Amino acid sequence: MDLETRDRGLIAFASISPDLDGIVVIGDLVQGRSLDSCYFYATYHHVLCHNLLFAVVAALVLGSLARRKLPAGSACLLAIHIHYLADLVGSAGPDGSIWEIHYLYPFTDGGMLSVTWQWALNAWPNIALTVGLITVALYKAWKHGISPIGIFSVSGDQAFVAALRQRFGDESRS
Repeated sequence: MDLETRDRGLIAFASISPDLDGIVVIGDLVQGRSLDSCYFYATYHHVLCHNLLFAVVAALVLGSLARRKLPAGSACLLAIHIHYLADLVGSAGPDGSIWEIHYLYPFTDGGMLSVTWQWALNAWPNIALTVGLITVALYKAWKHGISPIGIFSVSGDQAFVAALRQRFGDESRS
């Protein structure tokens, strides 16, 4: 799928948008709670923006802002669900507490998703996945001449790709 920078940026935003529900931590801090006793965060993170309704509405809104609406909107929906999957399997707390995803919220209290084998957020599978995805992004930047930096700065993207190609050879001339 060949998408413009704007559309790729919207998809990237979609992939992190479920964590907008973490902003409720501000309410805890305003009330003087320490970070280890955040009531609002513990109650509403993985609830308000980690559900089917949010995924559909966010994909529709972000897709409507895209140049190629249907492909970008579909990719936004997929990106949000990949975020949910990653949270489902790899976001246990340091104390082993399991995060549930309230997938059918606000329609029902049921429909909660969880796995008993959820690994911790700082566990090796998350670290390995992060390193792997960064490696793929670097390779794609080197090979195709475009990187995630292009979402924010065209000149920064060009400089980054040029640095990669200077270090590892110019793929565009291969």
